[in-house]
Amino acid sequence: MIDLQPVKGTRDFFPDEMRLRTWLFGHFREVSRLFSFEEYDAPVVESEELFTRKAGEEIVQQLYRFQDKSGRSLALRPEMTPSLARLVLLKGSSLALPIKWFSIPQCWRYERMTRGRRREHFQWNLDIFGVAGVEAEAELVAAIASFFSRVGLGPEAVGIKVSNRKILETVLAGAKIETEKFAQVCILIDKLDKVSHELVERDMVEVGLEQEQIRLILDVLAVDSLEAVAAVVGDEHKGVVELRQLFELAKNYGLDGWLSFDAGLVRGLAYYTGIVFEAFDRNATLRAICGGGRYDCLLSTFGGSDLPACG
Repeated sequence: MIDLQPVKGTRDFFPDEMRLRTWLFGHFREVSRLFSFEEYDAPVVESEELFTRKAGEEIVQQLYRFQDKSGRSLALRPEMTPSLARLVLLKGSSLALPIKWFSIPQCWRYERMTRGRRREHFQWNLDIFGVAGVEAEAELVAAIASFFSRVGLGPEAVGIKVSNRKILETVLAGAKIETEKFAQVCILIDKLDKVSHELVERDMVEVGLEQEQIRLILDVLAVDSLEAVAAVVGDEHKGVVELRQLFELAKNYGLDGWLSFDAGLVRGLAYYTGIVFEAFDRNATLRAICGGGRYDCLLSTFGGSDLPACG
């Protein structure tokens, strides 16, 4: 008798579940349209090299990878951003700026499954290329809040944490931590709200950090306000200035009730270069709902010329 269950980590969508998925995706598309984003797509199978340029990231270890009959090294996409970068580079200067594209890709990651986290998933992506200012981040945050409002979730149920990678870069430099360890440290910091501090500290020691360096990092990440961080890195620090601009723009959008500063927010992917954000359940019963940030240096990792970008 053949096994009738779907492959572990995947799921079937019977008509009643498909109706719910279609309803949800409909809101994704409608909010994208309201904010003037255009839809795109790309193959679910890509060259493995597209996803392994940032060695050391967890996502590299989570790849579904294989060789086809011609011996090419391929992978099921674990995320959409590298495919998006490939498309932008493929079209090059023929694209009018700013580029505002969205997608609802099916992605695959071979990881330990937890509540709400399978190995196959769909996600809604919004990306903006060609806008250097925080107006782009403000628009993305506004789109996120608009979506939540459309499905009946207000700021009392969902919050959006924000921080800036540039602040962490300054803190690590002050702790005399080598630049090449930055991505590894970000991955570990991103785990602080998922596993115990003791485990994270142990992993930091394995990466090569001294106890004094670890304590400095954790002390800065524990501060509870942007003003407190500014007192450490300086009031004119670019990361602080950008966050203040974002909060001001969010206020003009009517979103100040949604946003809060969180020094411990870094996001796990290595290519983020500035502001990062993450929507969370205020009741603390669910894991992160969505997130993103600025990645101004992504295109050069694929051999192209960089454009300011966030998504």
